[in-house]
Amino acid sequence: MERGTLPVRQIAWFVPDIIAAARAHHLAFSSGPFFVFEHVPLAWSEHRGMRVTHDHSSAYGQWGEVMVEFVMQHGADPSAFHEMYPAGSGAQGLHHMALWVDDLDGAIAHHARQGMPLAQLSQTTTGTRYAFVDATASLGHMFELYEPTEALTGFYALVREAAQGWDGSEPIRRLG
Repeated sequence: MERGTLPVRQIAWFVPDIIAAARAHHLAFSSGPFFVFEHVPLAWSEHRGMRVTHDHSSAYGQWGEVMVEFVMQHGADPSAFHEMYPAGSGAQGLHHMALWVDDLDGAIAHHARQGMPLAQLSQTTTGTRYAFVDATASLGHMFELYEPTEALTGFYALVREAAQGWDGSEPIRRLG
C-alpha cells in the first residue's frame, strides 16, 4: 500500500439508538440528512473465523467531506462491535473508520502484517464484501475495509448529494 493513499471515507460510532444518535449529531453539527437502514441483509458473516449471525442497523449521513455512520447490533452474537462494546453493557463510542481499498484480501493481509488482524469479514446480499481489521491495540478502534464497488460508491454519492443544498428538513429518512 502506498503511503497516504487511503483517505478516511467514513467515521462510525457504535450506539444503543441510531436514530437518537443521528438526531443529536444533526443538532450539534448540522450533519445529514441521515438514511436509516434497519437489519442490513447479509449473505454471511464470520467473526474471528467463525460463522455468526450479524444482525445490525445503521444510520448514514454526510458531515462535511466525510460520511458518518451510527450503528447498533441486534442480539448478543459475537462481533467486531461487541468486542469493543460488550452486549448489554450500554457502552458506546467510536468503533471504526472506513477505507476503500483496491484489493480487499491484499489489504487484510497488509493490515495483519501491521499488527491489525482480521476481526470480522462479511458479505452483503448484493455481493459487497467488507472487513473489520482490529487496530484497537495501537489506535483504539477498528478499520472497515471495502473495495469501491459501483453499489457502494453509488450509495456514498446518494448520501453526499442529499446533503448538498439541504435545508435541514426531514433529518431522518428510512431506506427500504
